[in-house]
Amino acid sequence: MASLARRLAPVGARAAAIALRTGAPALASAARHSLARTAAATPTLARALHASRAVRQATAATEDFEVERFVDNTDVLIVGAGPAGLSAAIRLKQLANEAGKELRVMVIEKAAEVGAHMLSGNVLEPRALNELIPDWKAKGAPLNTPVTEDKMFLLTSKSAIPLPSPPDMHNEGNYVISLNQFAKWLGEQAEELGVEIYPGFAGAKPLVSADGSKLLGVQTGDMGLNKQGLPGDNFEPGMEIRAAVTLLAEGCHGSLSKKLINQFNLRADGQFQTYGIGIKEVWEIPKEQHQPGLAVHSIGWPLDYKTYGGSFLYHWTDAPENGRHLVSVGLVTGLDYWNVNLRPYMEFQRYKHHPAIRKHLEGGKCISYGARALNEGGLQSIPKLTFPGGALVGCAAGFLNVPKIKGTHTAMKSGMLAAEAAFDALKDSPSVTESEELVVPALHLTAYQKSFESSWIYQELNEIRNVRPSFHNPLGMWGGLLYSGLDTLFFRGRVPWTLQHKVRDHESLLPKEQCPPIEYPKPDGVLSFDLLDNVARSGTNHNHDQPAHLRPRDPEVQVRHNLKVFDGPEAKFCPAGVYEYVEADQPYTLSDGTTATHKFQINFQNCVHCKTCDIKDPSQNIDWTTPEGAGGPTYVLT
Repeated sequence: MASLARRLAPVGARAAAIALRTGAPALASAARHSLARTAAATPTLARALHASRAVRQATAATEDFEVERFVDNTDVLIVGAGPAGLSAAIRLKQLANEAGKELRVMVIEKAAEVGAHMLSGNVLEPRALNELIPDWKAKGAPLNTPVTEDKMFLLTSKSAIPLPSPPDMHNEGNYVISLNQFAKWLGEQAEELGVEIYPGFAGAKPLVSADGSKLLGVQTGDMGLNKQGLPGDNFEPGMEIRAAVTLLAEGCHGSLSKKLINQFNLRADGQFQTYGIGIKEVWEIPKEQHQPGLAVHSIGWPLDYKTYGGSFLYHWTDAPENGRHLVSVGLVTGLDYWNVNLRPYMEFQRYKHHPAIRKHLEGGKCISYGARALNEGGLQSIPKLTFPGGALVGCAAGFLNVPKIKGTHTAMKSGMLAAEAAFDALKDSPSVTESEELVVPALHLTAYQKSFESSWIYQELNEIRNVRPSFHNPLGMWGGLLYSGLDTLFFRGRVPWTLQHKVRDHESLLPKEQCPPIEYPKPDGVLSFDLLDNVARSGTNHNHDQPAHLRPRDPEVQVRHNLKVFDGPEAKFCPAGVYEYVEADQPYTLSDGTTATHKFQINFQNCVHCKTCDIKDPSQNIDWTTPEGAGGPTYVLT
């Protein structure tokens, strides 16, 4: 169902979508009447129209009001329609259909449509795809551009010094893709198998048992709350979805994953996670300078030797025939950077002016923009994957292979492993579609942890586990290059030590007095752009009359501490212009008795959901939560 909510507009999109799955009598009647003409042509809709299970309701109190919520049960709930979540859904239905077992699999996705929040480089290694859907070519998977040439450079401000590509960056057999397009296609494959996908439904709150020992499901976000957090004229309460298994596939640093990792102490035996911020543009360029399949990577300039990072530039096309001549270009900056004056967005803009890079873009037009945090911690930063009632898959856990600059294949495989464990746990029990029980038991998928540890994901990440932390040394990039070169060429992880990450990303900034200024050239509007102009290319939109989803726990900390000590880093690291320190109309007194002249302003409507603020804020005072479903970027070709 490409977007069930939109098709049910005549009876109210959210309510009708819920009704069709739960059997709410009045709403379901209206929905059936509205969809009678289209059901026969749409198998998943036809199944929805035959739903007969009675809706249940729960009364829940928020901080200021009580509300009745629809409650629905499912065998497996997947939060996030990205590669990991959709691969899990597909694998579950493959196994169920092969066994002739009824199994209800639901996917909720906060974006307005599948793929709209997907952003990645992306060169796809098709290993997991080959396992999941061996005939993907015949089914029209959007893998249109095989990599034909790899180049690697060390950049200085004026030169590009060729380097040999490390073994992990050899891309023979891989494809330059748009993750946005690929996720849409995976969604179509999942729906054909009978998976229920609900775009526009954000997973807002974990449903944890009263004793805190297990996850029971997820509550979706309320719609129509005003800025004060109270119901407005169009208020629609979120629903409670209870599941025997809930797979968290939210991507890097998801809000539910963050809560549940803490709730169940999943990092007790591992290290903290480390992150980077990836900023990307897609350009359409003249045909005569297009080199389909060219993959270019670089290290060095514009970042200093103590700051981890690197760039990518890929030539590709978006269709097998008569596709556009496209270039994906981006810069990843490690979020353990030290200089408070560094602006990842502006580093990316000046990078495009390098002679070795600008030649690929000149005469072209930037057509898309976005940004996303990514996991860089590697094997030692992966938390325990399972807990009673739930499991982490994909970037919610952190399976990115940093030297490869790839995580889609590992994310997909993790979803498949979790799906196989879930099916084994569910196959001998009746489906919730066959039961009238109001309580769904919470299963613990311990087999998923074991299968991960014996999988090729673990082997791959174990081989490169020391690469990223090797850059924490007095020589910075130079020391890291030396060690990682030896490690990827000769050691392949076969050493008796595991290097540790030195510092959490939010603790790495130095006080402003210790940081040299960085002068950034003014964007020229041709190769480089003003930040807000690029945000417009992301298609980002949020309903202005809703509570801000970016929530400082203490409203004064940013002004009292971050501005004073670190010169307001939020306004510099955010790639969407969300945060500003604006001059107050007149000086005012803070609760500690000090005088302030600036106020911290949050322009939440600009947020592209990158999660950088939640990660890098030195006070750890900003909590990223889900906004109303369907809010955020509307990425295209990313």
